[in-house]
Amino acid sequence: MKFLTAVIFFALSVILQYYWIKYQRHIHLTQQQKWYGINIDNEIKAATPSMGGVIFLLTGFLAMLIEFSVDGLIFWSLPILSGLIGFIDDWLKFRTHTSEGFRSLDKLKAQLILCAVWVITVFVRGTLGLWPGIFMNTYGLICIPLSFLMTAGTINAVNITDGLDGLAGGSFLISLAVIMILIPLNGFNSRVMIELFAMTAGFMFFNTRPAKTFMGDTGSHFLGGALAALCVMNGRTLAVIPAGFIFIIDMLSSAIQIFTIRKLGKKIFLMAPLHHHFQKMGLDETNVTIRFWLVHATGAVMLSLLLIEI
Repeated sequence: MKFLTAVIFFALSVILQYYWIKYQRHIHLTQQQKWYGINIDNEIKAATPSMGGVIFLLTGFLAMLIEFSVDGLIFWSLPILSGLIGFIDDWLKFRTHTSEGFRSLDKLKAQLILCAVWVITVFVRGTLGLWPGIFMNTYGLICIPLSFLMTAGTINAVNITDGLDGLAGGSFLISLAVIMILIPLNGFNSRVMIELFAMTAGFMFFNTRPAKTFMGDTGSHFLGGALAALCVMNGRTLAVIPAGFIFIIDMLSSAIQIFTIRKLGKKIFLMAPLHHHFQKMGLDETNVTIRFWLVHATGAVMLSLLLIEI
């Protein structure tokens, strides 16, 4: 049954993505490149369909209907609603023909409200936790805000990392493999991970360099929400750290760059996030992506082993 689920979701993702790409090309649904961006292959990337993440929403909603239950509804609500926030951003960029869509502050407010409601729902459900064996007298006062921050942070971290062909999607597949050793593989978790792996692999079929489509904020928000949901709903919020290793590194590089520019008046990196720094150094995009995958896999496994020892 699990094998059949994987085949169905992979095939469905590939087929839907194929026709969605054709339709996006027909209506010229692409994204304006940022004038302050990396400025490499701008013409090619500007002509590439930019809302491949819509298929994540469709297949995620289908998975929620198939696995219809309270746990399923709670789990899928985070990636789907996060993806809808990203969809608004992508759609506004398309409608205005600019690289700026949803106002940053408005998007952040929407993310924070969603994450707060979702984390509290998981807490009330009784499955919220940092890691098995970690007990605190002020459990709720620490666990709820920490889970909230890590959930919102993960969504934004995946979004920031989505800047090279195949980088975010490939890293997410590695994250799923790592999560297999961090959370209990009961029936529900196994089905969800199979569905996520199959739909992401289906997207990657068209996203490896040279990408035929980009996931956009729709896709990166969806994957970030799914990654956070897998860890937080299983009472293992700290699992986000190893599972999201490269996403966290990329997000920290952007935070460091902003801080040093505003406070010290200078840059630490040639460009942030970090993957663009290496592009500025002259490395080919494919080399950067593959090396980031390797660093992600290595760092995630090492941190997972440390976490398991707690």
